[in-house]
Amino acid sequence: MDPPGEFDLLLQEIAVGSAPEGIGESFWDESPAAEELESAAASSDPALEFRRTLGMFATGVTVITARVGEVVHGMTANAFMSVSLRPPLIVISVDRRARMNALLREGVRYGVSVLEERQTMLSDRFAGRITEPDAEPIFEIVRETPLVEGALAHLVARVVRSYWGGDHSLFLGQVEYVRYGEGTPLLFHGGRYERVGRDAHVVAPDELRRTILEIGVQRSYDAGQRLMTIGEPGDFLCLILEGSVEVRRPGRALTLGPGELVGEIEVLAPGNRIADITAREPVRCVQVSRDDLLTALEANPRAAIALIGVLASRFREEA
Repeated sequence: MDPPGEFDLLLQEIAVGSAPEGIGESFWDESPAAEELESAAASSDPALEFRRTLGMFATGVTVITARVGEVVHGMTANAFMSVSLRPPLIVISVDRRARMNALLREGVRYGVSVLEERQTMLSDRFAGRITEPDAEPIFEIVRETPLVEGALAHLVARVVRSYWGGDHSLFLGQVEYVRYGEGTPLLFHGGRYERVGRDAHVVAPDELRRTILEIGVQRSYDAGQRLMTIGEPGDFLCLILEGSVEVRRPGRALTLGPGELVGEIEVLAPGNRIADITAREPVRCVQVSRDDLLTALEANPRAAIALIGVLASRFREEA
């Protein structure tokens, strides 16, 4: 398996860096003897089924950061939890192959930035996935610890204990600083990003999302740019990947974000647009024409059923 994705960044510009040799080296107990893992699925790889099973537990998304000299090291992690209120304790789980594992030891501080729902590109960046150039993070230094600017919540903790955890290490931290703001958290479930549900917000199911991604074309819009206009032909729909849009029609307005569809009603019921759709911020989406969509739905009835479910949920929430 490849090591987990991580990033080293200079405080003022992107850079590749690493901790001095020997920092954070720890000694861990020997692993217990491996035991057979039983899975109810037909897969021949129980480890894969274990990972998929754990993925059913929905979590928030955090970026764990540590500073070595003028270099900030960061990695995306959802293996974070609270432990105690008095004293204030948290714990993070870090892959033992990760550079972060070598940076942390008792007495070293680490930061936890709880990401907001619009920070998926930052999450991807710190997970080592190629993202847009404008996903470069901005850090704020608190107690000599870098925190991701714009995150929903921040914590700074000092490692007080470290424990063996199989192929991961557990770092128990005593919290020294906390801060939170208003917003909606970024969620992760079943191997993909999710959103907190709100009225009239329906995330496209996996089958439909995969179909759209396979046949669609990516488009980008600047803040304030119009995606769709009332009265124009409704001959395509969009799946929002990044950013959010304002949907405005007579007597009603709402905001839609990543994972949601816009323009789906007009595509299935040919006619003119019934709403103005405007980018509230930079938006990246996948656009699919009516003809391409109908062809794909005919070939994949499950995707068609998923789209019907989206429409039914939309009407139910607006009723």
